[in-house]
Amino acid sequence: MRAFTKIKFMFRLLPAFLFLGSITLPAQHKGDVEVWKIWDGSPHSAFTDLLFFKGNYYCSFREGSGHVPGTDGTVRILKSPDGKRWESIADLKKEGIDLRDPKLSVTPAGKIMVIMGGSIYNNGKLEGRKPQVSFSDANGGNYSAPEEVRVDPAITSWGDWLWRVTWHNGVGYTIDYQIGPQERKGPTAMYLLKTTDGKYFEKVSKIEMDGFPNEATIRFDKKGVMHVLIRRELEDQMGVLAESKAPFTNWTFHKLDQRLGGPNFVFTEKGKILMGTRVHEGSVVYTGLFLGDTKGNFHKVATFPSSGDTSYPGMVIRNGSLWFSYYSSHEGKTSIYMASLPLKALEKK
Repeated sequence: MRAFTKIKFMFRLLPAFLFLGSITLPAQHKGDVEVWKIWDGSPHSAFTDLLFFKGNYYCSFREGSGHVPGTDGTVRILKSPDGKRWESIADLKKEGIDLRDPKLSVTPAGKIMVIMGGSIYNNGKLEGRKPQVSFSDANGGNYSAPEEVRVDPAITSWGDWLWRVTWHNGVGYTIDYQIGPQERKGPTAMYLLKTTDGKYFEKVSKIEMDGFPNEATIRFDKKGVMHVLIRRELEDQMGVLAESKAPFTNWTFHKLDQRLGGPNFVFTEKGKILMGTRVHEGSVVYTGLFLGDTKGNFHKVATFPSSGDTSYPGMVIRNGSLWFSYYSSHEGKTSIYMASLPLKALEKK
């Protein structure tokens, strides 16, 4: 484990004009916009998530030799009291498993839960995927060794991937997107699962969708309606915002006019949605922020210093600001960045 203060580059503030892009902020808010690098300690650092827990921010991401195939992925977790001064508190590893896309949540027992994709390699050949999980202690430290989660035997597949867990009324919900050895060329399936302990996940319903659906984030609105933001990589490639009411077996779908990559979103107090994703504009790729509603109507409100291999944001609303972690390769090798944006300015867009 290495403390952040030992990384020689430290964090540094990026010029505000690099961030502003497509957002026009009122003069009183321009000085509140900041973007800075928080980590650059690995050849490839990517796939972030962000959590605020007991007075501190926590940022998780994968470290490895590359995006794919990258057979050597580990998970690093950083901690910060203010979002700017970061230290490494965990470096999760598992022999023979490429740990990917670590996502953070707080269990009903009051511990940080890290759900991770687990790609199994043998002599460089991918032989399956088994999701992994780790738990902190009650103070957000001392993470357990990654252990394989148990997926409902009625649907267990060669390639289960539980991408993010969201807790609601004591139950954790996740999307299991299943991919076979042939990836996009083979059959796929998508299920809503639930858990009470973070270790065993039971099938709730199957989500029928074309276009190779995969990465998906679940959130609940104030009325308890479940909303799921879903990436699609075939057909027209446009993302989908699905919704369902308890018991979450019947679904309504709203197609976006935006292709997604590493999608995440949060609800504001006003009931609007802030969505972070990879943006594709021809050959140009970057990380962007969108404002929208539960019917899938979104418009871009911000772009971040980013290009190439980028996206997978973590998002936390706190003290009137959106805190936004992401990764990007625009300065060379992929690195982890943090941004802080005033909500008042975003919600006026």
